[in-house]
Amino acid sequence: MKHLELHIIQSVPVACLNRDDLNSPKTAIFGGVQRARVSSQSWKRAIRELAKELAPEEFRGERTRRFIFTLKNRLAQKGIDEACAIAISEHVGTIIETLDSKKDAAGISKIKTLMFFSNAEYEAMANQISLAEDVINSIDSLKSALSNLHDAENADDKKKAKDKILKVFKAIKTFSKARIAKMIKSVQLKDAADIALFGRMVANDHSLTVEAASMFSHALSTHKVDNEIDFFAAVDDLQTKAESGAGITSTLEFNSATYYRFAALNLDMIADSDHLVSMTQEERKKVIRTFIEATIKAIPSARKNTMNSNTLPAYVLGVVREKGHPIQLINAFEKPVRSSQGYVTESIELLKAEYAKFGDTWGIQAVFEKAIPDIGISSFIDEITDHVI
Repeated sequence: MKHLELHIIQSVPVACLNRDDLNSPKTAIFGGVQRARVSSQSWKRAIRELAKELAPEEFRGERTRRFIFTLKNRLAQKGIDEACAIAISEHVGTIIETLDSKKDAAGISKIKTLMFFSNAEYEAMANQISLAEDVINSIDSLKSALSNLHDAENADDKKKAKDKILKVFKAIKTFSKARIAKMIKSVQLKDAADIALFGRMVANDHSLTVEAASMFSHALSTHKVDNEIDFFAAVDDLQTKAESGAGITSTLEFNSATYYRFAALNLDMIADSDHLVSMTQEERKKVIRTFIEATIKAIPSARKNTMNSNTLPAYVLGVVREKGHPIQLINAFEKPVRSSQGYVTESIELLKAEYAKFGDTWGIQAVFEKAIPDIGISSFIDEITDHVI
């Protein structure tokens, strides 16, 4: 498997980048001591959001539980009656995923889990549904039934009209799982590099599942970390002179750490028929460039206004291999770094030493290996991209 690896050392000051159910910064035990931890899911979201900013035409996937609302709006744009559009969208939603009992603020049902679909996939569903002969007939029947209900003068006529409406809605729900899947798969992921890179899980229909081409580890501190508690107070700007003290007092937890981050990209998978085969070579290069830049620069946005922890990595090692599987270098820090003079410099040296073992001890060779800051990020991305496709 040809693949790209990114090994990153990044120092982050006072922060709570990723919190647990108790609102504390996440941690993990590694090497017998507690480390600061940021889940891969948390950092991946930040990377996806930055990728959308850097390449908005290629990264148009949206993860949402409001699948029905989104599809309903697309159908309405195609001229389908709203009541009919909701009925169709709910039916499609039940094929994709189980419906939640709670509805959104617009009164539209939501699906139970977040689902990842692209703009082109929604458009393909809306186009094919709106052109389907059985749907057109159902819409005409529904309009007629609604008109009969409105004009009904007695209980019998109203009951007949309501029964007709129910029959129409049942007719609308003629789409099978295979039919919906065919609609979605009729388009390639040309506008959804994010789905290709980060994957999609569809439990109800595995044919719609997309295996992620990227891999991420949880970011761990290279050293022991203890969470700290910040006591804070806020003053009431309008309190009278007769009053004293703060308007509110409370506490929150934070930590600071030097992290080792690891990400990899399966370069063979990127161009296969389940991923970005429909893109040109230059378009795929752009996707890979965007992935590299976003992975290096993105940082979770938690507490960005009160604990702005935006930093850039101190060191990035980029590696391209023609075969084998991606291997992270976290064992460089299994024995935690201990220092009163900062952690970055020693962490970088340990990372380099661990990487040297790949060739010296294990005979694992790379076709490309360069590091930031030995070269600037523009040259780094240019040179990696020249080796990946």
